[in-house]
Amino acid sequence: MKHYLIAGIGGSLAGLLLTTQMAGPLSAQDVGKNGSLYEQLDLFGNVFEQVRSQYVEETDAKELIEAAINGMLQSLDPHSSFLPADDYEDMQTQTRGSFGGLGIEVGQEDGLVKVISPMDDTPADEAGVEAGDFITHVDGDSLMGLTLDQAVDMMRGPVGSEVTITILREGEQEPFDIKIVRDTIKLTAVRGRVEGHVVVLRVATFNDETISSLEEDLNKAVEELGGIDNVTGFVLDLRNNPGGLLDQAIYVSDAFLEEGEIVSTRGRLPEESERWNARAGDLAQGKPMVVLINRGSASASEIVTGALQDHRRAIVVGEKSFGKGSVQTVLPVTSDSAMRLTTARYYTPSGRSIQALGINPDIIVAQPAPSPSNEEDEDGPRTSSSFISSEADLRGALNNDSYSEEERRQLEEEAAEVEATAKLREEDYQLAYAIDILKGLAAVDFRAEEVPAAVTPAVTGEDSGTDEAPVGGETSREEAE
Repeated sequence: MKHYLIAGIGGSLAGLLLTTQMAGPLSAQDVGKNGSLYEQLDLFGNVFEQVRSQYVEETDAKELIEAAINGMLQSLDPHSSFLPADDYEDMQTQTRGSFGGLGIEVGQEDGLVKVISPMDDTPADEAGVEAGDFITHVDGDSLMGLTLDQAVDMMRGPVGSEVTITILREGEQEPFDIKIVRDTIKLTAVRGRVEGHVVVLRVATFNDETISSLEEDLNKAVEELGGIDNVTGFVLDLRNNPGGLLDQAIYVSDAFLEEGEIVSTRGRLPEESERWNARAGDLAQGKPMVVLINRGSASASEIVTGALQDHRRAIVVGEKSFGKGSVQTVLPVTSDSAMRLTTARYYTPSGRSIQALGINPDIIVAQPAPSPSNEEDEDGPRTSSSFISSEADLRGALNNDSYSEEERRQLEEEAAEVEATAKLREEDYQLAYAIDILKGLAAVDFRAEEVPAAVTPAVTGEDSGTDEAPVGGETSREEAE
């Protein structure tokens, strides 16, 4: 039977409240540790019949059984769950890159719905939803006490319809409302562009299109710069990337590694452990790399980051990542339903488990909060000075005729590139910092093959986590959550 593994944020879909309510009565009956399996199944059957026949309202047997299954799975950990037909279809749809919703990944923390990350160019992203926000109300209705699945259902709706979500944000004294128009979410896995002589590869998700899109965008950017010799370095931007398919994370890591382990998974039994190694070939041809991460970078993003960091292939810049290090296998149960079961933990090449710990950047760079557009001091608005700022501005200054026209043009281009990076700091400080690092490495003629990959064993971590589920869809195949 075919099953899937996923390396992304995709979590509990239903049954949390039921689990809480049923756990007390069942434990109070104390079936005993020595009770046989059949006796315990008989106990379940008795409870089921009592509920079906005596509950104050008529119940649906199918819904009761699905809720019981979900309660059983979610009692194991926050990421194991039952996927009925609709949820299973949504999960498979997201890996193909298109689904309906708001475009946010959400989780549950201490009973509150927390935004893990807004997806690029989606209604939520454009409306200003940020990673770390808490959603307290949907259209004025409180989400307190609801399961994550119930909260997600409240945010779903027909494409084109409007929904108002109430946000509680760190640094804001009062909650505030954001209106969002639901839309079909079409995820663009990779966007490549050129900043000066640096190739920036923004990876938003790990779906079926990620590695092919990355190769295509990388080659286009290199061609735009006139060949690899004109490339200063590469920025792999994994900020707010909640994960996705494990095999795609492996392919992306392999794209920049010549050899060595990429990731390993360790299950309950030794024979269930797996290990993936890189094959020869580096798309960046040894050019220096920076990986950008933040607290919205999770799972598959952390696999890639950990592999490149452990092999010293890239400098990791930004903020500590989310810390999702468990593997969920999606096992079909019937022709149209499945269950998501935590089956292993994954480890970086050095043996690190990042579960609940995250990946620490080599250089911590926080993204500063946007400053007001019209800053004022005590004397009024600040304006730029028009006074003389250089020797060239002085009347009668000597000309510099020691450069040829071609050399002067090159100097002007270099100056314009520096100014462009400085301007970039105003809109994306972390990316500008990454580009500056690559310029510094290029100045000392850094190449990846000159740095040996030092991989040493490390102590493994313990499992823990929070509930997550995407609004508008999930991923499929192999997930390392």
